[in-house]
Amino acid sequence: MTIMDYRAVLEFATVTRGLSLFLQAVLNAAIPDHDADAFRPPRTEEPLYLDSVVDWLFGGLTHWDAEHFLLIAERGYIYEHNFAFFPFFPVVLRGLSETLLWPLSSWLSVRGRLMVAVALGNSTLFLLSVVALHALSRAVLQDRRLALLATLLYCITPANVFMTAGYSECLFAALTFGGLFLLEKGFTLRACLALSIATAVRSNGLVNIGFLLYLPTLHAISQIRFYRATTKGHRKMLRYMWVITRLLITSLFGTALIALPFCAFQYYGYRTFCTPSASLERIPQALLSLAERKGYRVPDENSPPPLWCMRPLPLLYSHIQDVYWNVGFLRYFELRQIPNFLLALPMATLGVMAAYAYFQANPELCLRLGLWETDLNKGLDKPTPGFFNPKVFVYVVHSTVLLAFGTLCMHVQVLTRFMASSSPVPFWISAHLLLLNEPLLHRRKTSTPNVQLKTHSKNGCKHPSQNPIVALLTHFKICSPTTQSILGYFLSYWVLGLALHCNFLPWT
Repeated sequence: MTIMDYRAVLEFATVTRGLSLFLQAVLNAAIPDHDADAFRPPRTEEPLYLDSVVDWLFGGLTHWDAEHFLLIAERGYIYEHNFAFFPFFPVVLRGLSETLLWPLSSWLSVRGRLMVAVALGNSTLFLLSVVALHALSRAVLQDRRLALLATLLYCITPANVFMTAGYSECLFAALTFGGLFLLEKGFTLRACLALSIATAVRSNGLVNIGFLLYLPTLHAISQIRFYRATTKGHRKMLRYMWVITRLLITSLFGTALIALPFCAFQYYGYRTFCTPSASLERIPQALLSLAERKGYRVPDENSPPPLWCMRPLPLLYSHIQDVYWNVGFLRYFELRQIPNFLLALPMATLGVMAAYAYFQANPELCLRLGLWETDLNKGLDKPTPGFFNPKVFVYVVHSTVLLAFGTLCMHVQVLTRFMASSSPVPFWISAHLLLLNEPLLHRRKTSTPNVQLKTHSKNGCKHPSQNPIVALLTHFKICSPTTQSILGYFLSYWVLGLALHCNFLPWT
């Protein structure tokens, strides 16, 4: 990645973060909050001098699921359904409030410092996720133009509000994209550590195990083919055995490392509710009153354990998804949920288009699961650049799995943020479609190509644009229908999410 690419990506990401924080404050102040039947724990601290100012500036970032994260960061896990939210993001917020923001403790309560931590932390994490996505895109796509355009699109992601508010998507995206980049570069241990922490952020980090099993297997097959062609006799068999043994060790160790946070958190939930050792005295009375009024379960050593503790596999996460959110196979397929399916339709369309286009371009590769036979001179080291690169196969499969699971087994409206924070494919296919269908974008056949826009000055000279997204938005009326559809989707969700979510109105 060149310095120019770094500058273009980070400048645009910084601008979009600043605009997001500004717009949410304005929209939150201008639009009255909707009286939603949502989780709103009472405040248990006396406000300090600057709390009202911080609440005015960043109050829009604390709604819906952000209330769970902030309560966990402030008080720990109190209610049973709090355990649907994994611990690493609250730990990061509390760490920021107790270190970097500690000098403000005389003017801001713990919650006030946590709100500032949300704004600062997620803005920084978003910049890190942008850099990680760009690096991953360059490594996989082997196309600087496509990687740059995809990363710039990520800066105006449809899931923008969830990358800004007190949600864990931003941290998860940074760890996932960074871990996958390390895995692509062969730094397997560091990749496993990053992906393991990602699992401590969100449960769908478990799906990243598929990358750990697939990419080293692909590398091992390439090595075996190389040894078969260059080594003879006894040494060939020894090298075969070494490659296979190393693959097995890597797969087993990496799988265990990535799954460990999920298993440890479920064990913690089991001990908290099935063998409780804490009394209710540690919980503020206001929070206990909310539990009684709403029927929330709290851990109590004097109460009998819940029924889920008696199951053969007592997973608290599965119980919460089933009982509190009614999540399950086809449970969301109801006529009254049609508006939510329409909200998720654009992201689902991108996922389907990516899978269909990739299969159409590489049918034999897909049927062989990417483990195709080829001669050594035309193998994985010199793939065709672009979205149809063989390296993209596993990412398309991963995206398709997430799409199918999100559509069939989850609240479908969360598909937008679910996909946008977990997979680079929505941004890769969007950038691919722009380059393919937008006449204003062109490719220069040089050793250092770049995404540029044909613009004309008064004297007829052409000028390259540093940021093709800004240039396309400037010429939006003359863009192709494909460009208008993609940019219209990204920007409308970018703005609408801030307006609706920050005022407790239903969104994705």
